[in-house]
Amino acid sequence: MEWVIRIGQFILSLSILVVLHEFGHYLPAKLFGTRVEKFFLFFDYKFALVKKKIGETVWGIGWIPFGGYVKIAGMVDESMDKDQMAQEPQPWEYRSKPAWQRLIIILGGVTVNIILAFVIYWMMMFVYGEKFLPVANMKDGIWVQNELVANRIGIQTGDHIIRIGNQDMVNFSDLNEALLYSGGKSVVVERNGEQITLNSPAGIDQDILASGTPLVVSIRMPFYVGGFSDEITNGKDCGLQVKDKIIGVDGTPIRYFDEFKTYVANKKGETIALNVLRNEQQQTLNCTVNDSGLVGLAPVNMSMADLEKDGAYEFGKIEYSFFAALPAGLNKTFSTLSGYIKQFKVIFTKQGAKQIGSLGTIMSMFPPEWNWQAFWQLTAFLSIILAFINVLPIPALDGGHAVFIIYELITGRKPSEKFLEKAQTVGMILLIGLMVYALGNDIWKFIISKFL
Repeated sequence: MEWVIRIGQFILSLSILVVLHEFGHYLPAKLFGTRVEKFFLFFDYKFALVKKKIGETVWGIGWIPFGGYVKIAGMVDESMDKDQMAQEPQPWEYRSKPAWQRLIIILGGVTVNIILAFVIYWMMMFVYGEKFLPVANMKDGIWVQNELVANRIGIQTGDHIIRIGNQDMVNFSDLNEALLYSGGKSVVVERNGEQITLNSPAGIDQDILASGTPLVVSIRMPFYVGGFSDEITNGKDCGLQVKDKIIGVDGTPIRYFDEFKTYVANKKGETIALNVLRNEQQQTLNCTVNDSGLVGLAPVNMSMADLEKDGAYEFGKIEYSFFAALPAGLNKTFSTLSGYIKQFKVIFTKQGAKQIGSLGTIMSMFPPEWNWQAFWQLTAFLSIILAFINVLPIPALDGGHAVFIIYELITGRKPSEKFLEKAQTVGMILLIGLMVYALGNDIWKFIISKFL
């Protein structure tokens, strides 16, 4: 059921992004008197699920959910309609329009995606406000998720990370990104009341990418039982139930899951007494730890709202009026774009290339339950990614077409249609190869997670 919800959110988000992106091409094309022959959500190779001709345009929904397209008359695009291009240019065709008009048409999709991200962030700031966890409110420090990377830097669970390089750590959500780019910088932490300066080694970004997750540290979570292992049934057998809160072990109070995990790892083969809070009543359950130091429990991954309700943390929140949310949304749009550009640079490294994912990776980013706030947050982020990827100077992408038009504007010479066709072919081969590579990465990650 969780994957059904994820797939549903993914398809809705993709549909919104694709339709608005293609309208970004369609509207200026029509404004400049250019004929648009097809407008499709998803690709319709061989056949379409739905299609209807209205005026000069065939509107439809394809069956391959990889994107969508508009077919603009007289344009060298993925349709590779050479018969049309072999005929004399007509006044309603894209190729007959002035270069500046063609540039506006080709960059219309990217422009709409940036505007969409901005509008979503603006409305989210207005409706939800901006909730954040101040680092100063994490009284018991951080929880190390990536021990290999943390050990290289010298970070430990319970540390208060104060500064990375010249950047003071104020908001917890900035920590992992700052650690990703911390190579060669100092990391100042407070440990047991004492400030310690650590040195993050050069190349730490590659270590983080090689680990398969950008999450080096996370919030320390109160331990509510979220589920049980199918292979290790010790926890279930001793009477624990989902939503039980474990507040102590062998008479020693514990607040967080990481404390429990560390404790039982040193009790292999022994029986422990769990102090459990269930329906506001305390009880004690005796559980056996297996020879690997496990009981077979999974914690609840608590949201900000859950953590605040539990009283584990005090969150900060900025409320915005309708108009005050506008600059905040604009700032969020460009800070997100800037952060993605910084992360994109890492893709061109050996470890970064291994993290490229396809539709499976994107679907897994959506939460397992329907959450409109998370949905719109992720849709805005994907809109920024779609805009950035499309503006790259690769033939077959909007950015590739734009480069040739800018060349024409500067030199006064238009590339031949034969050259544009060959460039389009090369671009399509590159994109298909990248899609196959990304799909292969997703399949390999799935195999590792399930069978290795």
